[in-house]
Amino acid sequence: MVTIYDIAEKANVSAMTVSRVINNTGKISDKTRAKVKRVMEELNYVPNQTARSLVLQQTRILFLLITDITNPFYTTLARGAEDAATKNGFRLLFGNSDESLEKENEYVQTILSARVDGVLVAPAGDPSLPHLEKLRAHKVPFVLMDREVPGIECDVVLGDSKEGGHRLTQLLIDRGHRRIAMINGSSSVSSARLRLQGYREALKLNDLPCADGDVYETSFGPRSDLSGIEAWLDAMPSLPTAIVAGNNVLALEVMSVLRNRGVAVPDEVSLVCFDDLGPYAEFDPFLTVAAQQAYQFGYMGIQMLIERIREKEQPLPWKKIVLPAELIVRRSVKELTSTQ
Repeated sequence: MVTIYDIAEKANVSAMTVSRVINNTGKISDKTRAKVKRVMEELNYVPNQTARSLVLQQTRILFLLITDITNPFYTTLARGAEDAATKNGFRLLFGNSDESLEKENEYVQTILSARVDGVLVAPAGDPSLPHLEKLRAHKVPFVLMDREVPGIECDVVLGDSKEGGHRLTQLLIDRGHRRIAMINGSSSVSSARLRLQGYREALKLNDLPCADGDVYETSFGPRSDLSGIEAWLDAMPSLPTAIVAGNNVLALEVMSVLRNRGVAVPDEVSLVCFDDLGPYAEFDPFLTVAAQQAYQFGYMGIQMLIERIREKEQPLPWKKIVLPAELIVRRSVKELTSTQ
């Protein structure tokens, strides 16, 4: 294995000079730097990243921790995060918590042991607070995305969940729907709480009822067992004319349950949701959605994180970016007459 001493000997410079060229530190003439780099190429030298990290106190590695890699929202977000990291000379590692606090904690341990420079994280929910406090205790910069966690101040990139929930519900009301139900993520997740607030606000402003049984709280993540959704629909005295889903995964699961029951969407029940289906929406543009700027979530989140890393010694004020969602009306909503 080629070492810096081999390079120093062939280039006729000191090992310290070679180290400075590798780590881009110290004052070295352009001529000497070019000579050392030429010898490195001739000997096919690959820098020891661990040793380099110890010198620079930086790994140039970031970590992206999301809750559901199968969700097109997060896959598009990851694309944006990776593009921003690469543009700034960082590598990006990925982790998927599956909305599990236990898995999230395991990833936090991995993050600490890997000595990454910073973390972009979509927390599992409010109970993620101890995990974020652990990162802060070890001086690992982080930026939250999509969800806030009460009890900790930090940089965050959010979607306008309350406004999006309101607009989706208002769209259904404007199309003549008066009995509108909602299936949503856990109340321990800030985005789910805000989407529910927007839904309820729209109903209240239009003097429409919101019965307790019309709202079903579950997890945003995918599930193999849809019996909870089945039981929710069974408990209703009659089906609503429309359903608002807190995210795209829940919308697809509700659609699956309805179709298995022979209930047509939108002829019998209209359906709208948060988040689009990514590239898949182009093949069958069916669902009406509040489409979030998933790519920008990731790209801007990484930019904020790198800025936080670079200003580690002189902390900047915490930043909060709220990105509006775009309402895209498609074929999953039926217009009702005033008598329906």
